[in-house]
Amino acid sequence: MSGGSLDIKAEQVEKLKSLFPQAVKDGEIDFDALKLALGSETDTNGQSYGLSWAGKADCFRHIQQTTTATLKPQRKESVDFDNTENIFIEGDNLEVLKVLQKNYYGKVKMIYIDPPYNTGNDSFIYPDRFKEEKADYEERAGIKDAEGLLTKDGFFRKNSKDTGHFHSNWLCMMYPRLFLARNLLRDDGVIFVSIDDNEVHNLRMIMNEIFGEENLVACITNLCNPKGRSQDKYFATNHDYILAYTKNILPKGAFSIAKDENQIEAEYPKEDDGGKYRLLELRNTHREFGKHNRKNLFYPFHVNAEGVVSLESEVNTEKVLPLWDDGFEGCWTWDKKKAKEDLHLLVAQMVKEKWKIYRKSYANGVDRMLKTIFRDKYFYTERGQKEFNQLFNTKGKLFQSPKSPYLLSQLIQTSTKESDIILDFFSGSCTSAQAVMQLNAEDGGNRKCICIQLAEPIDPGDKDQKEAFDFCTKTLKVPANIAEIGKERIRRAGKKIKAENKGKLDFDGGKLDLGFKVFKLDESNFKQWRETIKSGEELKEQMEMFVDNKKKGSAQEDMLYEIILKNSRFDLNVPIEKKTFDGIEYYVLATENTESTEKIKTVSGNKKIHHEGHEGHEAEDFEIICLADKITRKLAEKILKEKPQKFTCLDTAFKNNDQLKTNTALQMEAEKIEFKVI
Repeated sequence: MSGGSLDIKAEQVEKLKSLFPQAVKDGEIDFDALKLALGSETDTNGQSYGLSWAGKADCFRHIQQTTTATLKPQRKESVDFDNTENIFIEGDNLEVLKVLQKNYYGKVKMIYIDPPYNTGNDSFIYPDRFKEEKADYEERAGIKDAEGLLTKDGFFRKNSKDTGHFHSNWLCMMYPRLFLARNLLRDDGVIFVSIDDNEVHNLRMIMNEIFGEENLVACITNLCNPKGRSQDKYFATNHDYILAYTKNILPKGAFSIAKDENQIEAEYPKEDDGGKYRLLELRNTHREFGKHNRKNLFYPFHVNAEGVVSLESEVNTEKVLPLWDDGFEGCWTWDKKKAKEDLHLLVAQMVKEKWKIYRKSYANGVDRMLKTIFRDKYFYTERGQKEFNQLFNTKGKLFQSPKSPYLLSQLIQTSTKESDIILDFFSGSCTSAQAVMQLNAEDGGNRKCICIQLAEPIDPGDKDQKEAFDFCTKTLKVPANIAEIGKERIRRAGKKIKAENKGKLDFDGGKLDLGFKVFKLDESNFKQWRETIKSGEELKEQMEMFVDNKKKGSAQEDMLYEIILKNSRFDLNVPIEKKTFDGIEYYVLATENTESTEKIKTVSGNKKIHHEGHEGHEAEDFEIICLADKITRKLAEKILKEKPQKFTCLDTAFKNNDQLKTNTALQMEAEKIEFKVI
């Protein structure tokens, strides 16, 4: 089993090799050969359009470096661990995004992040020596200690404006994370990033580079503070931005949402046999279009005394042309063919003693497109603060300026469907988790959220953080950090939603997911082979140490989830069934809940398991993992009989019985069962 995360470079090189085999030589890209294959000349002047900064080249080295870290389940901190599909991960989001690459590659429908805005007062992880080795940086920054183990302190440093490489530090922090996040998006996925004027220009440049300029959906201006910031020097800033990009170009209307009944009632005041409708003027209301450049749209209608519209001149009808009040010869929005086909939708009304032609626009199936300026009072930061304060019964010093859950709900509603995955890897107080659960409660959806937040320490010496510190240490009795506040918010939001919906149809049946699994980023449960061996004695010592490659004290469930992350086709929400045979425990992983492994066996032929929101998968998509200290011949025969897609076990479990191990490997190969030994 590979102990590392997905090798991004190798994946990209293989994709390129499949398209241009002549451009990949000895596993490396020959860029001159690639340019020749594309019919392009080699650029000799070295000048090109783009954004560059100190440390950009090293961003790609950090992206391509794999990680051996894992995620360890924390049942005591979770709510309904075995049934929920919501996930909270505590740890550095760059490392976590790498860990998730294998299992969540191309599975996330929407990403929302609210990263540090780089105001000069922000603290975040960034390298300040752009040529140092990754291991040196990790040790210096506190991500790992001198022995290479993950640590929990020293992650954050303040990026003040008088620091050298002020913008470069922020870009070096953001670029790798956005690059890895794109991999997790589905082909029809979208990412929303909140930002303000400090870095919106740079963020747009790097997102153009990562996602493609053509995949910009919108730069939304969000009115977040209608009163404005009084401490500003010239203008009182009262807005921030949300940049929206897709992974690929999507069809028009991809982000439209159905209008609710109140909107329809207000916007479509008239009604006939066809339903609710409104009247829209048929004349083009833009003077740049008219008879002078749209001659095919300039023609007469004929209206009788009752206001009936016709294209033919009849007795007692009046000719109506698309003229403006000053006599300008305008044009219609429909050509004559369209008007003939939909003549029944046209209505004439007398306005200022002149006939005007209108068309009926029905509400049936009408969707609403979001505007690029958000002014809804429910989206204000003040509203987000109010929602948070009500949950925690505080006056506002516990967590400063959280985003409004209504803002997040709007973005989620317009870009996801009922069973999609939403990711937030700068989750802070976990507004996104509350928004997902609340929206599911409102529309009956089953969306899942993944929140990632580092245990950013809370400073008891800072007066603005004192309440948060006391809340964590005295009320919750947990370490004082932002991740703990985020987890507590999800718990409280779930309780609030449950209380508000008690007694409602389908709610008490338990369909709404108000729980969440907690995982923490940590070192691997298995020993890592040290490659910097300088002598035969060191090699011998290393080999003896790897007779049993489990680390001392590694819990079986921790190892199970590490194997799921690194050696399974399933994600962290796969149903897991613990079984016992011949006195040995093992785990069955499958795409649907099963009462027994025999039930799995009954669907293992060519049938398909269908689960909500996804196409059918072959029912052979189930795996068996055994982490026991021994493997017997009877158990091996049992596994062979059940015919899983994959079987994984520990090498030490064979107790040096090479014959049993070899026979098991050959038999599983014959049955087309993938056999993995750790």
